Amino acid sequence: MEMENAILDYRAVWSRCLDVIKDNVDANAFTTWFEPIVPAGLKKDGTLVLQVPSHTYYDVLENNYVNLLKRVIRKELGANGKLEYRVVMLQGMNSSNPKTINLPSHNKPAVENQMARPAIDVYNRPVEQLPDPRYVPGIRKRSIPSNLNDSLTFDNYVEGDCNRLARAAGWAISKAPGSGTAFNPLFIYSDVGLGKTHLANAIGLQTKVNFPDKVVVYISSDLFVQQYLESVKNNNRNDFVFFYQNVDVLIVDDIQFLATGNKERTQEVFFHIFNHLYTKGKQIILTSDKSPVDLTGFEPRLLNRFKWGLTADLQVPDFETRIAILRKKLDNQGIEFPQEVIEDIALRVTSNIREMEGAMIAILAQVSLNKREVTIDLAREMIDKYVKSTAKDISIEYIQKIICDYFKIPIEQINTTCRKREISQARQLSMYFARKHTKLPLSSIGEHCGHRDHATVLHACRTIENLLETDKKMKSYVEDIEKRMKI
Repeated sequence: MEMENAILDYRAVWSRCLDVIKDNVDANAFTTWFEPIVPAGLKKDGTLVLQVPSHTYYDVLENNYVNLLKRVIRKELGANGKLEYRVVMLQGMNSSNPKTINLPSHNKPAVENQMARPAIDVYNRPVEQLPDPRYVPGIRKRSIPSNLNDSLTFDNYVEGDCNRLARAAGWAISKAPGSGTAFNPLFIYSDVGLGKTHLANAIGLQTKVNFPDKVVVYISSDLFVQQYLESVKNNNRNDFVFFYQNVDVLIVDDIQFLATGNKERTQEVFFHIFNHLYTKGKQIILTSDKSPVDLTGFEPRLLNRFKWGLTADLQVPDFETRIAILRKKLDNQGIEFPQEVIEDIALRVTSNIREMEGAMIAILAQVSLNKREVTIDLAREMIDKYVKSTAKDISIEYIQKIICDYFKIPIEQINTTCRKREISQARQLSMYFARKHTKLPLSSIGEHCGHRDHATVLHACRTIENLLETDKKMKSYVEDIEKRMKI
């Protein structure tokens, strides 16, 4: 009974202390530095023992709040009231027997309204020098580098049907990050080179414009893993976790790499960071090369959390969007290409925006270094040389463009119900070549050729095949078109 009264006593003492502290610090500082404290005992000499999660807490409390702490303790326990800390030193993420050390409070006064330590640049230092999480809410806002690429803005991000949903969600997040939208977390996925990193950076940059005081951090999953391993090595894992738990917007690029190799402990720590941020209404943005349902190697509980918000995919941009992307890149550099060259690049490089931009840069290099003229021949030469893998990845738009140029008819006519002989013939040839040189199913080919069904596509292909055996002119058409396509 005496032990129960003692337990109630020190807990009641600390509860009353908290009531006073809450009125003397801002809400963010109270939540961050005082709510995690656990009363651990009350000694006979009037020393209140407070358990804190890490040495970081001890440093911050002693350097910034010790005057307030001692004042409220003496108010509750009298003039002889003292303060002692019990610091928890975790031995493992799931340790059931953590090491603890008791540290007395210093007799020196707190240095109010100053930082205990200077800000540390997280990303422009060697990875072994881990982030210092000693950002003290309510004292002075610490400058934390975001690691965002300043050129990857919304202004430079071309919108199209392929990315409209993801872009709209990202724009909404930048205006109300965290609990302000239903898009938390935002999970963006696509194949390589379709703009995931650009969009993630754009959201972060726009959030900084709208909310300059928010802490936005962009990091690749590889660097996250390296930092975590170094924190374990240097026995400052608590500081590592605390740093990431105190950002407002966390952007993790290529989250799929968190599942490769033996990374169970890294997933464990990321799980706790994710939970903390989500509970506090902070924004989480993840990118991946696969949707959450297709990811493997993750703990089920972590994978489940990836699905809590909005999952948005980025598709391969269509012909018009690819042209718009190239124009945007050229405009930003103050360079002009002939329209036919822009169209040819957009037609021949279809599956990867990054490679399309690479082809453009290769052409620019030839123009500036070798004084060559920007022509279709130069564009095709650079594509064949530097983007060989995608030069063979022919799109149906490219096929239609070649055929329409050959017969000198508008490309829009193929997608109409017009039954004029020359239009119908071009449409059938488009279906024939699309079936021959793309991996699209018949239904998709028909959709691209005026919303025809798969039976119509099959009939068109058989018609062309029959004519090749009996009609010399059709055979000549097919051979000429094959040459123009340069398969």
